[in-house]
Amino acid sequence: QVQLVESGGGLVQAGGSLRLSCAASGRTFSSYAMDWFRQAPGKEREFVAAISWSGTGTYYGDSVKGRFTISRDNAKNTVNLQMDSLKPEDTTVYYCATAASRLLFRTMDGMNYWGKGTLVTVSS
Repeated sequence: QVQLVESGGGLVQAGGSLRLSCAASGRTFSSYAMDWFRQAPGKEREFVAAISWSGTGTYYGDSVKGRFTISRDNAKNTVNLQMDSLKPEDTTVYYCATAASRLLFRTMDGMNYWGKGTLVTVSS
């Protein structure tokens, strides 16, 4: 069973930075793409970033492009999300996710496994 555990959320001032991590277990981590999503109360879950199995392909949602960076460490079975220039509108719960297949998806429908999320709060 694939398990995903996020960490690194917290409170930060606008303009600051946070680094989220997701530890994966239950299958060969290096063979699968990984994603980050976020969801604010009352809103649909939003695609944030995705990274290919090798790390050479990265993709970002329009709202975070140029501010967030996704990376992975296949030796440590972790995927990271470096968030810089944070804005109050980035405040929400962030989820790590991955698909059962080896394809890279950028939509909720493509994900089969989800972490429980980590809360990021950006104060103005």
